Amino acid sequence: MRKSIFTVSTAVIALAISAGLQAKTLVYCSEGSPEGFNPSLYTAGTTFDASSRQIFNRLVQFKRGSTVLEPGLASSWSVSDDGKTYTFELRKGVKFHTTKNFTPTRDFNADDVIFSFMRQKSDAHPYHKVSGGSYEYFNSMDMGDLITSIEKKGDYTVVFNLAKPEAPFIANMGMDFASIMSKEYADQLMAAGTPEKFDLDPVGTGPFQLVGYKKDSTIRYQSNPSYYEGKAAIDRLVFSITPDASVRYAKLQKGECHVMPYPNPADLTRMKSDDKINLMSQEGLNVGYLAFNTQKAPFTDVRVRQALNMAVNKNAIIDAVFQGAGKAATNPIPPTIWSYNESVKDYEYNLEKAKSLLAEAGVKEGFKTNIWAMPVQRPYNPNARRMAEVIQADWAKIGVEAEIISYEWGEYLKRSKAGEHETVLLGWTGDNGDPDNFLAVLLGCSGIGGSNRAMWCHQPFEDLIQKAKVTADVTERTKLYQQAQVVFKEQAPWVTVAHSMVYEPVRKEVKGYKISPFGGHEFYGVDIE
Repeated sequence: MRKSIFTVSTAVIALAISAGLQAKTLVYCSEGSPEGFNPSLYTAGTTFDASSRQIFNRLVQFKRGSTVLEPGLASSWSVSDDGKTYTFELRKGVKFHTTKNFTPTRDFNADDVIFSFMRQKSDAHPYHKVSGGSYEYFNSMDMGDLITSIEKKGDYTVVFNLAKPEAPFIANMGMDFASIMSKEYADQLMAAGTPEKFDLDPVGTGPFQLVGYKKDSTIRYQSNPSYYEGKAAIDRLVFSITPDASVRYAKLQKGECHVMPYPNPADLTRMKSDDKINLMSQEGLNVGYLAFNTQKAPFTDVRVRQALNMAVNKNAIIDAVFQGAGKAATNPIPPTIWSYNESVKDYEYNLEKAKSLLAEAGVKEGFKTNIWAMPVQRPYNPNARRMAEVIQADWAKIGVEAEIISYEWGEYLKRSKAGEHETVLLGWTGDNGDPDNFLAVLLGCSGIGGSNRAMWCHQPFEDLIQKAKVTADVTERTKLYQQAQVVFKEQAPWVTVAHSMVYEPVRKEVKGYKISPFGGHEFYGVDIE
């Protein structure tokens, strides 16, 4: 990833804030560096915050702070009676960013929609293999097989033809991977022999455009003066990359940043009493889990997976890691999402029964394994290292010796996607409010080699979630997803660890900020007094 010459010192940022300059600058103390600036290539929320949520738009979008869908780059859409044809009428007059390297000669149109999806779908597309050509969301959701063709019906009408009905299709179009990019810009870079710049120097239609980036330090944006919904209230947006939560809090206290994510649970009481900080909170649409690599022995045996579930003291994890800001998880979807199955019972914490199951599986004396622990804080896991240590101690009580392993965040995601782990701590925050976004993306057969870190393909489960995809009736879909949760629990490809409360400390001078149910951080609609 390139480095720009742009740098911003903490002192300069603080001076700009305190001086009350006419141009408004909002500073967000982000938790890490993005993997890149093309959201279709990645899955991490850190990357989406830096790219899709500031720079790009999608055909449909979620009303800020909610799971309600509304028009985006498409002003309207319609669905055929058989549920297999989706027609989008596109918004006219939408401008792409003008940057130091690109001046658009036309407005957004159907060509940009087709380019953005066909790049992900077609091996023959000139950009398919650029930047590694890994489209994890698109592939995990089986979009390549689902979308049979995309037709242009004039400059402002696009038709998606599907192989079968897909109940969550419109909601999926609001997800980060479905961000729309400029075909004209792509063609210009390809002609210049520098297509890789497309994913490093992004051009979108969104409320902010990228001005400069220094890895592990700063991302700088300026407001898009031609944004179709109106120019943002803030003129400049700065991501001050600050991996340590204690340092983020210190910066927030001193006015060196306005908003910070993922506070330490131990700091919440102090934040609540700070008269300069508004501690916002809501129940998260998330789940934190430990996935077993079910393609590696002994995790190929369901009894081993069940035993290790029984050996984890979740209450101890909630106390030690979440410090009251989370609750033990039973199902792979959060209780805030429709179709959650209240009747599913979690595995009891029972060391003797766990030992008995290991003996039945032929590993009575235990075995050696690893636990991969994330290097960053996430909304579903504020301290993965500490969580891994608790699980390590629990498993040792039944003779399972686990080594804790970690990597830099981008490397961690890459290696775990490739299945190098034996067990791995990860989690998920919903993208669109649909159960399919958890059950199919994280546990479906097409997600292996992508978001399915359990490498788990179980046909009875797969049949249920695939049937739910093609069923329009919500009541029937609910029944299918509830059955799928029962199968998941019996097969135990994960230890479902916790659902967290999401806390967002925001300085009092910030107005209009809303917590996203999807865990993202959006700054359009935000102002500073």
